[in-house]
Amino acid sequence: MSKGQLVVISGPSGCGKDTIISKVLEKMKNEAFLSISMTTRAMRPGDTDGVDYYFVDVKQFEKNIADDKMLEYAKYGANYYGTPLEPVEKMLEDGKTVILNIEVQGGANIRRLIPEAVEIFVLPPSLEVLEKRLRSRGTDSEESILTRLEIAKNEIKVASEYDYIVVNDELEKAVEDIMSIIRANQLCTNKMKNLICEVICNA
Repeated sequence: MSKGQLVVISGPSGCGKDTIISKVLEKMKNEAFLSISMTTRAMRPGDTDGVDYYFVDVKQFEKNIADDKMLEYAKYGANYYGTPLEPVEKMLEDGKTVILNIEVQGGANIRRLIPEAVEIFVLPPSLEVLEKRLRSRGTDSEESILTRLEIAKNEIKVASEYDYIVVNDELEKAVEDIMSIIRANQLCTNKMKNLICEVICNA
């Protein structure tokens, strides 16, 4: 069995990456899985432990860091966010595609630690469209929206460090673009070396 692939998907708040990932997972059922992040932030109404996040306290998170049990992690404000290593390793060994929905800081960490990972940046068609999407949520204050837009500008500046750029102008096209990248990477030579050996050995 070929080892699975690690796919990093990043993009600014409001670009639609969560919706895109949800649709990709729906279409690639039993083939692609979303890595569940770990966090020290408090649970919010509607959150489910082990589904939305693995919720732990700071002491446990820092112990995981010390024990090398985190694939990557970052601290935003007072809270840690990161990717537990063990579940990702197990899915990759089972030949699955593992999607990490992480910020650009986490993406840079993965790029350094696992250079063979496929990194995709979801780009909005324009900052004007991004601002419109943020405002249409109706959940953020004016200050929060302006802050998110400034963060988005800084995140977009590092988009060129990713392997692929997918523009989320039309949702279904963006979903198909990401699925095409995933499927193409499954057929790259490095992934198919085991199959080559099997064909030769069985000749």
